[in-house]
Amino acid sequence: MKDLPLVSIALCTYNGSAHLAEQLDTLINQTYPNIEIVAVDDCSTDRTFIILQEYTARYPHIRLYRNETNLGFTANYEKALRLCTGEFVALCDQDDIWDVHKIELQVHAIKSNMLIYHDSEFIHEDGTAINRKMSDIRTFYRGGSPEPFLFDNCVSGHAILMKKELIEAALPFDRRFFHDWWLAYVAANLGTIDFLPECLVKYRQHDKSETNILKRERENDPNSLPPIEKYRFRSEWLKYCAEFEGNKDPELVKKLYEAYKKRADHFIIFSLGWLLLTHPDLLAISIKKGLRKLNVVRKEMRGIRIK
Repeated sequence: MKDLPLVSIALCTYNGSAHLAEQLDTLINQTYPNIEIVAVDDCSTDRTFIILQEYTARYPHIRLYRNETNLGFTANYEKALRLCTGEFVALCDQDDIWDVHKIELQVHAIKSNMLIYHDSEFIHEDGTAINRKMSDIRTFYRGGSPEPFLFDNCVSGHAILMKKELIEAALPFDRRFFHDWWLAYVAANLGTIDFLPECLVKYRQHDKSETNILKRERENDPNSLPPIEKYRFRSEWLKYCAEFEGNKDPELVKKLYEAYKKRADHFIIFSLGWLLLTHPDLLAISIKKGLRKLNVVRKEMRGIRIK
């Protein structure tokens, strides 16, 4: 075990007592033997912290912390990541169910990649199957181009195993954006990313879940926003990405941001269409099954005024 790299599991909790014990059981029973669980509770008012204390007393590889004030979802994850000491780090939600081979399979497969993720199975709040997978609603990407993540994201936080050096480059998180999207973008700039096709997490969906992707698609996903709100989100996101000092192609990101800004007061933005046509990786995630690239490009070229 001493020869195996340490994996830190960053577990963030807040009022998750209903399903926390079930998730903790899948963490402590992982087949990969060299693990630390870094649990950070964000001022829960239910039995969450008591459950964590009970497990910590039985399993010494759990390190437990409790915030003095409520930090919120993203800031709590940032704190947990800063507390991790492993060579590899995995993100963990409080109400999912992990395959016990998850960490072992990801450590074996990560190789020279900066980050590796996997498919997931959606389940109802009571644990019954929804009969949908993450890959049913997301086009997965592998490779070393950050361009796909300028327009969309296919990497969910609970599926991530990453090298610790990625954390050092990606923090601090900007609260305006999803932290898993940012981690994927930075990882593809620093190196390459890959994925496993297996469903290694049963991803619980319910109204109280901060990371409910089916709910996010309805309410918070930029692709589901009204045109003007989508424009504002994308503009802010592209500006933020353009400011990242580690960009592989900073000139492209700058051009894309400048072209996208024109959507506010133009009918058709030909410069944006040209960039999308000549840099196919930009739409590697955005083009879903059954969609034609030219149709997606035409849609993106249309300015806010025409809508």
